[in-house]
Amino acid sequence: MTKTLNVAAYKFVTLTDLRCLRSRLLALCKSWELKGTILLSHEGINLFVAGVPGSIHSLLAELRSWPGLGDLNPKFSETDSQPFRRMLVRLKKEIIAFGVDGINPALRTSPKLPPATLKQWLDEGRAITLLDTRNDYEIKLGTFKQALPIGVEQFRDFPAAVGKLPDTLKEQPIVMFCTGGIRCEKAGPFMEREGFKNVFQLEGGILKYFEDCGGAHYAGECFVFDQRVGLDPNLQATESNQCYACQTPLTASEQQDIRYVAGHSCPYCFKTPAEQLAVTLAGRHAAIQRVCSPLPGSVPHDNYKSINVPADCDGQTLLATLCRVVKNISAEVWTAECARGLVVNHDRQPVAPDRIVRMGERYRHIFPGIVEPAVNGRVEILHEDEALIVLNKPAPLPMHAGGRFYRNTLQHILNEVYHPQKPHPAHRLDANTTGLVLVTRTRHFAGRLQPQFARGRVEKRYLVRAQGHPAETAFTCDAPISAQSGETGSRTVDWNDGLSARTEFTVRARLPDGTCLLEARPLTGRTNQIRVHLWHLGFPVCGDAVYLPGQTVGDTQTLRLEDPPLCLHAWQIKFIHPLTCQPVEFTAPPPSWFLNGTI
Repeated sequence: MTKTLNVAAYKFVTLTDLRCLRSRLLALCKSWELKGTILLSHEGINLFVAGVPGSIHSLLAELRSWPGLGDLNPKFSETDSQPFRRMLVRLKKEIIAFGVDGINPALRTSPKLPPATLKQWLDEGRAITLLDTRNDYEIKLGTFKQALPIGVEQFRDFPAAVGKLPDTLKEQPIVMFCTGGIRCEKAGPFMEREGFKNVFQLEGGILKYFEDCGGAHYAGECFVFDQRVGLDPNLQATESNQCYACQTPLTASEQQDIRYVAGHSCPYCFKTPAEQLAVTLAGRHAAIQRVCSPLPGSVPHDNYKSINVPADCDGQTLLATLCRVVKNISAEVWTAECARGLVVNHDRQPVAPDRIVRMGERYRHIFPGIVEPAVNGRVEILHEDEALIVLNKPAPLPMHAGGRFYRNTLQHILNEVYHPQKPHPAHRLDANTTGLVLVTRTRHFAGRLQPQFARGRVEKRYLVRAQGHPAETAFTCDAPISAQSGETGSRTVDWNDGLSARTEFTVRARLPDGTCLLEARPLTGRTNQIRVHLWHLGFPVCGDAVYLPGQTVGDTQTLRLEDPPLCLHAWQIKFIHPLTCQPVEFTAPPPSWFLNGTI
């Protein structure tokens, strides 16, 4: 079987017309069935390529025909298979990223020390400092004995690392080395510029040393940037591998660790489920902060409400239809809105009020330059998996668009944070209620979770602070709740046509100020159920701006940030997880008004 020949080479030389050179090289390499990477820059060329020997020599002949590359001196090694996945020819600002102006190896570099000379010096025990200029993760696989690692994660960090070296080294002989020598071409002149007076670079790097001197004075293997990962002193691929997740090189023994899962983790990046969840949630909270700083609805924006033409308006004028569908806006206002071009068709073209409409058509009422009221955007994600998001909703924060709110909503925040997913809350909390909300990540899981709410199989417990002191420690309310809402969205107890509702209450504390702390367990899921039941019993929820004492109904829906809070908190929830089909329970931290008994 024909061996694969690997070639590595670089040369600092002035190159021009890079785009034409790139196109020619890429076409030739593909015709020769070569794979690897070639970097082209105005400062030179750097390449790692593999293929059959004849093709490799054709590539070298092509490159040596270019001005300035006639003496290109490559390093070779052999493998049983192709170590690269594809052929890339890239244009770069630098063929080795350094980011320091004024360093030009084509004009000047530090003296090169042949590998045999370095071995002789080491054999003699000469007083020198071996400086490893490679990245920390490369050094992990092996380096020269007694070598000093420069301590960088990437070569761009080299200048800062040099600044941390002791001044005593500036007078001593330093032999720096890297994999193939290219990094030292820039590192040497930089160190000389920083006052180091006796700097050498190992000619051809570690790979050339292996070729000429074997493994003398070297411990381990040499990391390479291809599928081989590590080469031994015989330039043969070792059993080392590289973690897909964190890119850490792994020895054969490290690959036997139970924390090593090919393609997922290794002993250096493995995290327990709890640790991984903590990392994920930290990222989500950072994303929430970005979305809510400033609040998305605080920036003026255009919004709209859709108006669908019902069957009984077919053939009528647009004005008559608007008045029929949106009854709280007068004909005079609609006429003015049409004149301002704020009523448009599906093509966003303004329409006249006398237009004849047809059933099923959709029009839009535009609201220009909207600035929404401020809300509390400090959404806290408590748990996340591939099926479910469990969050602690702050207040005031509407869950969905409606009324004065379009973007300052929980749904909009979640859509931005989880884009391109569109998480779907499985149930609702009022804008002024805090606590647990279950959110499914796909329609599939929504179909598994939402029926549990509809069938009453989700157990929920709330914390409440209410006005008054109930006589009993445990009590129940079975008052039916109206099916239809009032003008402000409020509900009432309706003994004639109301929907059945049942809530169990337990008194947790009776406070000196005349309020009490309650635990509420709604056994049904009617709108505003806990609030309506306590209001009906004469113990309205503290901070409720709708269900006021004396059976009075207020006209406030969403509170302002500066208003006293509604003291109602979704505290605990139990259900069957839509992915595992096992029972689970979540708890949201109690709010301050419950813990210290003060609002």
